[in-house]
Order: sequence, then C-alpha cells, then structure tokens
Amino acid sequence: MALSGQEQSTSVAAVAEPPAEAIDLSRLDRILEEFKGQKGAVIPILQRTQDTYGYLPREAMIYVSKKTLIPLHQLYGVATFYTQFHLKRRGKHLIRICDGTACHVRGAPKNIDAVQKALGIKPGETTPDYKFSFEIVYCLGSCGLAPIALVDDKVYGRLGPEALVKRLEAVP
Repeated sequence: MALSGQEQSTSVAAVAEPPAEAIDLSRLDRILEEFKGQKGAVIPILQRTQDTYGYLPREAMIYVSKKTLIPLHQLYGVATFYTQFHLKRRGKHLIRICDGTACHVRGAPKNIDAVQKALGIKPGETTPDYKFSFEIVYCLGSCGLAPIALVDDKVYGRLGPEALVKRLEAVP
C-alpha cells in the first residue's frame, strides 16, 4: 500500500510546488534581537531561523539580510556550505535509513527500496504533502541494531522492509 495514496510513484521533482505559505517574519525579530551587534553570529542566526520554519525560506533570508546588514550572498554562502541547512521546505517527519556497512549487509537496500515504493519518492526528496522527507545516511552509530532507520528521533532497528513500511504508515 502506497503511503501517498497513489497507485504509481510520483517524484517530487515532477510535482508542481504548491503556492508558498505566508511566512510570519516577525518570528525572526526575537532571534535577531538576541544576536544584535554580535560578530560571527551568522551560523546561530541561520540555525535558529531554520528551527523556526523547518528550513531557510528565501523570504526569511532576505529579512535577515536587511535587518542585520549581512549581505544576502554571504548568508547563502554559509547556508549552502553547511549540510545542516536546508533551502527547500522539508517534510514534517524525517526518515533516515542507514546504509553504512553493517546496515547494508543486513538489508538496508531492501528497506530503502520499500520506502521509495511506499512513499513514491527517492532519497533526498519530500512527499508532495510534506509529510515525509527521506534521506540515506552512512552511520547512525547503532550497528548492533542493523539495519536501522531513524524516524524523527526514534530509532527502529532490525526491521525488514514490510515492518518498516508499517511503522511509517502509523506515523500521524
């Protein structure tokens, strides 16, 4: 059963992006006030901005640039250099499947395939309803539980493809 409710897989890249939601930029004022006048505060400002919205919306980046007088290209330079920052809206729930050596030999590729089929997305993509984002990682430090998946902050170990998909279907 596909989680997306569709018969066929649909790549997020193939789906038109819905209109952007209105972003309440006033939520940034407290963050910017906290770091006002501090040199070298770009990373913490971007981290807190991403914590607020789940990603770094363009409107927020422009707002931060105007309020802090940090050039927009500098903000984007930092945001694109560090992998912790995301410029595209992500799903409410983050699925990470480990494909490190221990997980790989114990079945991670089958789990990856099952999630791709169930959600209709590839690693690095987000479902069209923004419920899930899906990533492959190469070590989560729980090799004894291989293969493992991390859904939000919950570790699922020693799960086969069917059991993993059932767990995802139960995510609200």
